[in-house]
Amino acid sequence: MKARVEKVFGHLDPKPEALLLANSVEPHLDGSFFYLFDVPSGLFEGSTAVAYPDGNLDVLSSPLEATSAHLAAKTDRHLTVHVPTSREEGDALLHKLLDSKGSVGLNYQELTHQQFLKFEKMFPSARWVDASTAIKRARVTKDAEELGRLQKAADIGSAVAREIPGMLQEGMTELALATEMNYRMMKHGASGPSFSTIVGFGPNGAEPHYFAAGRKLQSGDSMVCDFGAFYRRYASDITRSFHFGKRDDEMKKVHELVEEAQQAALAVLRPGVPGKDVHNAAAKVIDASPYKGRFMHGLGHSIGLNVHDGWGMNQLVEEPIEEGMAITIEPGIYLAGHGGVRIEDDVVVTKDGYRFLTTAPREYLEVSA
Repeated sequence: MKARVEKVFGHLDPKPEALLLANSVEPHLDGSFFYLFDVPSGLFEGSTAVAYPDGNLDVLSSPLEATSAHLAAKTDRHLTVHVPTSREEGDALLHKLLDSKGSVGLNYQELTHQQFLKFEKMFPSARWVDASTAIKRARVTKDAEELGRLQKAADIGSAVAREIPGMLQEGMTELALATEMNYRMMKHGASGPSFSTIVGFGPNGAEPHYFAAGRKLQSGDSMVCDFGAFYRRYASDITRSFHFGKRDDEMKKVHELVEEAQQAALAVLRPGVPGKDVHNAAAKVIDASPYKGRFMHGLGHSIGLNVHDGWGMNQLVEEPIEEGMAITIEPGIYLAGHGGVRIEDDVVVTKDGYRFLTTAPREYLEVSA
């Protein structure tokens, strides 16, 4: 945890005297709280973390997670855990930790307005520093522990992607397939899905962020299955597209074109390359086809404690790719009223290029009705 605290402060200029991260109630939990306080279990609603430039960390834990918090402290001498028994006790302790600090960093991007007003009242003389960008820059490249968990989450997603063809039955609903996919992820070791599983049959596959509903699978349908697993708080995100029953020659062509676009992007992916160049390599393939304009989103995003972990890749991103980034590569083509194809993989950027985290087959597959 010390290395992560120091990494965040390394991106802050000037450095505040302390950094304060605060959770509200689910879903308003700050992922960066868990980046600094690397504890794999618990909500920690209402908990706070105070970090210092020397790498030390004080955590004020909810009593509901006291066991997990104290276990974490046993293995890290730079971590001190406090478990206040009342709100008043917690506020008094926080005041003791921070009242002498002239400047305090806050994660404006995740802090609720209610909490900010509370801190302003508690520390009227504090100089607040927006630490959001520094936190994002620290989190965008992963350490070995993070990469291990991301790999496990990707392994779970890849295993389920391989199993989807065997789940398909004519007449099943999108919700039925999504439910089975979620069950399989947890059976393989996930703590849960990393986002609401997307299953779009037929024309519903043309909406990139479609929610699974009641449409029934019919022979001749293409489908988009976009899903991911949480493993010890870290997320995977994988999309595979299949065809069910009677062949659709156009959708087969579209699938092969999306595969080509993904490969074109991967061919230029390496440290130092602007993010827009990777996006544009995929877009160039699609725009040279009859489907120009049907790739309607950015090529990918960072993954980590959140499935969208703070960094994205589109035609405007000048920031260079960095070694250690974990990102998705997900070109797609969407034909309104007909269907869609998206192929999405998780990769980690290496010194010379990349390596796949997700490993399920990507090629066009027809599943017999």
